[in-house]
Amino acid sequence: MKNKKFWNWVNQASPGEDDRQERVLEINGTIAEESWFEDDVTPKLFADELYAGSGPVTIWLNSPGGDCIAASQIYAMLMDYKGDVTIKIDGIAASAASVIAMAGTTVLMAPTSLMMIHNPMTMAFGDHEDMKKAMDMLGEVKESIINAYEIRTGVSRAKLSHYMDSETWMNANKAIELGFADDVLRDEKRTVSDEAFAFSGKAAQTSLMNKLCKPVKNAAVKETVAQMAAIPVRNVTVSDSVESGTKVTDLEKRLSLLK
Repeated sequence: MKNKKFWNWVNQASPGEDDRQERVLEINGTIAEESWFEDDVTPKLFADELYAGSGPVTIWLNSPGGDCIAASQIYAMLMDYKGDVTIKIDGIAASAASVIAMAGTTVLMAPTSLMMIHNPMTMAFGDHEDMKKAMDMLGEVKESIINAYEIRTGVSRAKLSHYMDSETWMNANKAIELGFADDVLRDEKRTVSDEAFAFSGKAAQTSLMNKLCKPVKNAAVKETVAQMAAIPVRNVTVSDSVESGTKVTDLEKRLSLLK
C-alpha cells in the first residue's frame, strides 16, 4: 500500500543544475507528533524532507492546526534552516499552524486565506490539584506561543494575549496590519502597465457648450456667433442642455459654422 504524504517537494532546478535552486513544499493536514492515518504533518517526516536539500524553500501552508509541541519542533527547524523560507498561506493557518507560519523569512497570504490564533487547549482529569497543574501548564504553553508571535510582529505580549483570549481570526489585510504577514499574494498576469483613463460624454458636451457661449472679443468671431444664434436650438440655455441634452444635429451645425 502506497503511503500518503503531506508534502510534495518540487525541485525547481533542471537536471545538472545547481541543487541550491528553490524547492517548493506543499503542506496540508493536521500537525501531529505521530501520524495515525499517514496524512498528518509530523516533525520527523518534515525534518527528513527539509534537510534533504539546501537553498531557498517555499512552503505552501494550509492547516487547521494540531499539536502545539509538534508545531514548535517544525517552527524551530525552519528558524534554524540556513536558506530563506517563504511561507505562502493559500487556505488557512490556524492554531498551531499559525506558529509554523511565524518562522517564515517572508510570509505571504492569498487574498482569500485566513489566519487564526487562540489559547492552547488540553484535556485533563483528576482532583483540584490536577486541574491546577493543567491550568499552569496551559499558561506556560501560551507564553511559549506568544514568544513566536512577538518575535515576528513586535506587538506587545499583553495585546497578543488578548488576541488569543478572543480567538482572533484574521484575513490577509488584518494579518499584514498586525505584523503576522508581510504581503498579499499577487497575480502578476493581471498587472496592467497602461495608464487608465475615463471618458464622460456628458462632461465633454458641457465643456463644448461652455466654450461656445463664452463672451467673444474678435469681430469675425462675433459675426460667427451671431450666425449661430440664428439657428434654433430648442430655446435652451447651457444649464438646460446639461440637464436635458442637446441634439447631435444642432451641435454639428454649430461646429460647421466654426470651420
